[in-house]
Amino acid sequence: MSGEGEGELSAFVALHGAALRASGVPALYWESLCRKLRGEVFDAGDYFGIMQVEEVDEEEEGDEEMEEELKKKPNPGNEPCFKVIVTNENGLQASNPNSVFLIDHAWTYRVEHARQQLLHVPGLLHRMTNLMGIDFHGEIPDEGSIEQVLQEMWKYNQTYQLSQGTAEEKVPVWYIMDEFGSRIQHSDQPSFATAPLFYMPQQIAYTVLWPLRDLETGDEVTRDYAYGETDRLIRKCVLLPWVPTEVLDVNCFTPEPSDEYYQAILAENKEKLPVAINPPVYDKGKVFKVFTDIQQVLHNLTHPRFVFTDNEGEADILYNFSHFKDYRKLSEERPEVMLNQFPCENLLTVKDCLASISRRAGGPDGPRWLPRTFNLQTELPQFISYFQQRDRRGEDNHWICKPWNLARSLDTHITNSLNNIIRHRESSPKVVCKYIENPVLFHREEVGMVKFDIRYVVLLRSIKPLKLYIYDVFWLRFSNRAFSLDDLDDYEKHFTVMNYAPGVTLKQVHCEEFIPLFEKQYPEYPWTTVQANICKAFAELFQVASAKPAPLGICDYPSSRAIYAVDLMLKWDTSRDGKRIMQPQILEVNFNPDCDRACKYHPTFFNDVFSTLFLDETDNCHVTCIV
Repeated sequence: MSGEGEGELSAFVALHGAALRASGVPALYWESLCRKLRGEVFDAGDYFGIMQVEEVDEEEEGDEEMEEELKKKPNPGNEPCFKVIVTNENGLQASNPNSVFLIDHAWTYRVEHARQQLLHVPGLLHRMTNLMGIDFHGEIPDEGSIEQVLQEMWKYNQTYQLSQGTAEEKVPVWYIMDEFGSRIQHSDQPSFATAPLFYMPQQIAYTVLWPLRDLETGDEVTRDYAYGETDRLIRKCVLLPWVPTEVLDVNCFTPEPSDEYYQAILAENKEKLPVAINPPVYDKGKVFKVFTDIQQVLHNLTHPRFVFTDNEGEADILYNFSHFKDYRKLSEERPEVMLNQFPCENLLTVKDCLASISRRAGGPDGPRWLPRTFNLQTELPQFISYFQQRDRRGEDNHWICKPWNLARSLDTHITNSLNNIIRHRESSPKVVCKYIENPVLFHREEVGMVKFDIRYVVLLRSIKPLKLYIYDVFWLRFSNRAFSLDDLDDYEKHFTVMNYAPGVTLKQVHCEEFIPLFEKQYPEYPWTTVQANICKAFAELFQVASAKPAPLGICDYPSSRAIYAVDLMLKWDTSRDGKRIMQPQILEVNFNPDCDRACKYHPTFFNDVFSTLFLDETDNCHVTCIV
C-alpha cells in the first residue's frame, strides 16, 4: 500500500475504528471499505442479483385467488417475495479483502417525523410502497397508503444513535436500506452480516455488508434479524415481526428483580455508599453557607439564614445540579455537610427502577397508581404474552414506549402495534407502559376536552424516619387538541409538554384558578378528595422506595435532603365497591426539576424549600406534610 494510502487508512481507522470493532467488521476489510466509502463505490451489483420468488404450495397451484393473495403479502414475511443471491460466476471468498460492500439507505428518519416526510418528500411514499409491496396507484399521498407504510416499516427499518450532540440529536435515527439491502432475508444460519456505519467525512450513514463464509454462484445472501441474541425464547420474541407466533404460554407476571439486579445498577452508576453517621446537630440560629451551581437557587434564595459561597470546601450545604457519586468520602471526611441528593435515588428517577420498586406495593401487576409497566430489555416475553392475552380478550392495547432516562417526552411513542414496540427495543433501553386510554379530561373552551397532567414538587427531608412534604402549589400542563384514541403520532393531542416545542401554544392555568374550574366540570369530585388520593399514592411510593436497605432502596443518609417533581395524570377507574373514581397515575419522578415557573410566580419558593429541608422550619412555608 502506498504511503498516501496508508495515511488515509490510518486516518479512517482513527475516526471509525471503534465503531467497526463494536460492529464486528473484520479488520481484513477495512482498507477496501475505506476506499469504497471515499469513492462512493457501490459494486454489490457486480456480485449479487435480486430474484423474485413465488412460493405456492402444490395443492394450491392453479388457485388464482391464492396466488393473488401471496403476491400481496408484504416482504419480508414467512413467504418472501424476493431473495438476494450471489450471481458472480466465481462466487465470493470471505478471505478476499474486497468482499465488503456498501448498502445505501433509501429513507432515514426519526419516528416522530415519519408521517410528515411520507406526506411531503416527493417520491418517498411511492418508493416505500414499492419496496414494501403495498399497492399504491397515483401520485398524491393518501392516508391509507401512509398508514400501511407506517405499519409495515417496522419489518424493514434498522436503527443507530449519535453519541454526540444535544438530547434532541441523540434521539435514535431509523433507516430503511435501499431495495437491494431490504430484499436480504432472515436466516438463523446467515451467510452475511450487516452493520450501520456513520461515515464522518460525508456525515452520511451506510450499511456495511460482509460474508461470514465462502459462497458459490446461486447461494442466497441472508442475515440474522436477531443478530447477537442467543436465548431461544428472546430470539422467538425478537423475530416476531417477521415470524408471527404466540407466546401465550409465558406467564406475564413480572415479580420484582433480584437483589443482584440492584447491586449491578449501583456498580454501573459508580455510586459509593456512605458509612453510617450520626445525624448532624447545628447551633440554633446558625447561618449556613451554600455552594450551588443552580442559577434559580442563586437568584431566588433570599432567606437570611443562608449565604452563598464559591468555595466548595467551606460549604455547609452542597446543592448541585449534577449527580453526586462519592458519598463514602463525604461521609468519612465531612459528615456534617448536607446535600440535595440521596444515595440510590435513581430507584425513583429512572423509569425501569421506578416500576421495579413499585411492585412492592402492588405485587407483580404493580400498584393501582402506576400504569402497568414492562422493562423491554428484561421482560419482553412477559410483555408480549400480556399484549396477546389482552388482544385475545378484545381489551384496549395502546401502549407508550419510553426511554429509561430521557425527559421532555423525547423518543417517546404511543402505539397499538406489537411489531413497533418489539423493534423499539433495539434503539435504546426502554420501558413500555399501558397508555391511559380513559384519562380524566379538562374542558378548554377554545379546544374541547383535552388531556392534562399535574406536576407536584415533593420534598424528602429524611428516610428514617420517613418525612415527606408536598409544595402547596402544583403545576398543570395541557394538550392543545381534543383527546381521542387516534392519530397516535399527533404530539399536540397526546402529549402535554409544550414548553420545549418551538412555535407551539403553551396553555397555562394557575392551580388556584384550575381547582374551581375542575370542580365545576366534575362536581361529584371535590379537589380535596382528589388531592388526598394523590398524596396517598406519593406516600406509598416513597414508603416502598425506602422499605429496603441500599442499594435495594433509597439510602438512609442523615445529611441528605432532596426535591423531586412528580408528574401524574388522573384516569377513570372503578373502586372495589363498584364506584367510578379518579385514580392517580404516577408517570415519572424527576431529579432536580426545572423550577423556573415556581420562582416566577412564587418568589418565596426556594426560601420555603430550604427552610423545610435544612432548618426543619415549616411555619409560614407553603408546604404540607404527607408522611
